[in-house]
Amino acid sequence: MIVIQGGQPLSGSVRAAGAKNAALPAIFASLLTPEPVELLNVPCLRDVETAVELVRALGKEVVWEGGRLSIREPGPLSPRAPEELVRRMRASFLVLGPLLARLGQAQVPLPGGCAIGTRPVDLHLKGLSTLGAELEVREGWVYAHAPKLQGRTVYLDYPSVGATEQLLLAGALAAGETAVLNPAREPEVVDLSRLLSALGARVRWADDRVVVQGAGALSGARHAIIPDRIEAGTFLLAGAITKGEVRVEGVIPEHLAALLVKLEEAGVEVSCGEDWVSVAVRRDPQGVGVETRPYPGFPTDLQPPMVSFLSLAKGESLVTETVFEDRFGHVGELLRMGASIRRQGASLLIRGVEGLTGTRTAASDIRAGAALVLAGLAARGTTEVEGTDHIYRGYEGLVAKLRRLGAQIWEEKGNTCP
Repeated sequence: MIVIQGGQPLSGSVRAAGAKNAALPAIFASLLTPEPVELLNVPCLRDVETAVELVRALGKEVVWEGGRLSIREPGPLSPRAPEELVRRMRASFLVLGPLLARLGQAQVPLPGGCAIGTRPVDLHLKGLSTLGAELEVREGWVYAHAPKLQGRTVYLDYPSVGATEQLLLAGALAAGETAVLNPAREPEVVDLSRLLSALGARVRWADDRVVVQGAGALSGARHAIIPDRIEAGTFLLAGAITKGEVRVEGVIPEHLAALLVKLEEAGVEVSCGEDWVSVAVRRDPQGVGVETRPYPGFPTDLQPPMVSFLSLAKGESLVTETVFEDRFGHVGELLRMGASIRRQGASLLIRGVEGLTGTRTAASDIRAGAALVLAGLAARGTTEVEGTDHIYRGYEGLVAKLRRLGAQIWEEKGNTCP
């Protein structure tokens, strides 16, 4: 549980951690090569722990020291991914492409018990099938065979991050060129392509596609994970919702462009340097319209904390979620704190209120948890946030960093990474 005594404007600076959504596919990319892979700026998160457990279970040896992961291969890899680990975290499904491309076979459970078509993996399977994989889905598992994947052109009906990454990973060892049309262009996907190029696969981006030239075998590499734009954005929103002044260092400002535009539109003062962004609130923020979109649009992962911020902005705001079917698990809890939010299909109509009141809340997922923490920082009285295991999946040292900014916040337990 996280406990917050709200009402204190935040002030100061924090440094962004490495991006979780870049670290996870990078760890799974190590399965493509028997050579050593060293990853730097790796965040201390529950999901990263799960990814490390998974590649260890498949045969890798991993040494984790601070923010550095050293991955080696002391013996043969297993083609079968442990069910408990894959079902724990959706991103674990990304081991399918590397195992199939490297070993010619793979057995991977469907992630998180999901059904095909719901947060679908069907784009992953359709793409791998185009590359020549024989796939069978049976009793919650994907059984895949392919003596040698063949590079081909794959069109994605939607620019899915996971499907793009899956095809880049598989294409790195496929024969010839694999072209992904309508790919996801999120910074984390681009970061994966940089790692694959360092390993020996040639990746190039064009206007409508990304192309990977497969290699017969890949080498080792040393790669630094990019900063976490979602964590950085969360801290900027924490400064804004408390009407404080917060600077986040160690970031790539262009990755935060959509958020920064919306904060300025709301009346927040935004300043940027080469590797830092700061916000300051000197007048009451105003309501704005927000619609989530694939990058470079407004990120869906910042929608929940943005809703918390807008619940205290003057006037009305309209927030529309276009990436996920139902990402409003934070709304009910915000209503209990006094927010005025009405759902209209995939949109939220928010009428700003004068203040929120602290109460006991429960996080339903990573970003909903962040939204409730932000609401608690601005609320009158005490807010308790349960379900903090979700938060620790996605935020490194969240409570400690907020305390450095002046928040009155405590936790029962946190991450215990090496």
